[in-house]
Amino acid sequence: MKSKIIEIDDVGQVLFERSRRAKRMNISVKPFKGVRVAVPYGVTLDKAVHFAQTRKSWILKHLKKMKKMEKEHNIFLKNSAEIDRGEARRKLVSRLDELSEKHGFRYNKVFLRNQKTRWGSCSSKDNINLNMKLVRLPEEMIDYVLLHELVHTRIKNHTKEFWRELDRFVVDARAKNERLKDYKIF
Repeated sequence: MKSKIIEIDDVGQVLFERSRRAKRMNISVKPFKGVRVAVPYGVTLDKAVHFAQTRKSWILKHLKKMKKMEKEHNIFLKNSAEIDRGEARRKLVSRLDELSEKHGFRYNKVFLRNQKTRWGSCSSKDNINLNMKLVRLPEEMIDYVLLHELVHTRIKNHTKEFWRELDRFVVDARAKNERLKDYKIF
C-alpha cells in the first residue's frame, strides 16, 4: 500500500499514506487537504486505522478549526477581489500618518502593494510597503501592522529591543503577531 483513503465514522475520509520519513504514526489535519495519517513502513494498515480511530476526538477538534479556516479563506478571497486600491491607500496612509504623528515616528514614502506573503515591510531608507489587503483586517490588527512597520524605522530587526519598543505602542505585541497568522493573505 502506498496510500489509501478510508472512511472513518464521524470523521469522513482519511488518507493513510506510507512514509519513509515517518518513524511513528502521525496525524495531520490541513485546510483543503483534510486528514492524513503518515504510516511508517512496518506498520499494518489495520494498526494505522485503529490508531486514527483512537484519536477521533483530537481529529474532530482540529477538523472544526480547519473548516473555520477554509470558510475564512473563501470569504477573504471573495472580499479581496473587491478592494478599491485608491480607497485602501487613503485609509491606510491616513491611519499611518495619525499613528506616526501620535507616537513621534518619521518615515520616508509609503507604497501600497498587492502582496501574497507579507502584510508590510520597512526598507533601510524608511520606506514603508503595505499590503492593500490590510483593509480587510480588524482595525486593531491594521494598527498592529502599521505600528510594527513604524517601529522598524527605528530598529531594523526583530531583536528583543525591537519587541520592547513595539510593546510601548501595542498592548501584547507578540500575541497580536501570532493572531496575525490567523489571517491568511493568499
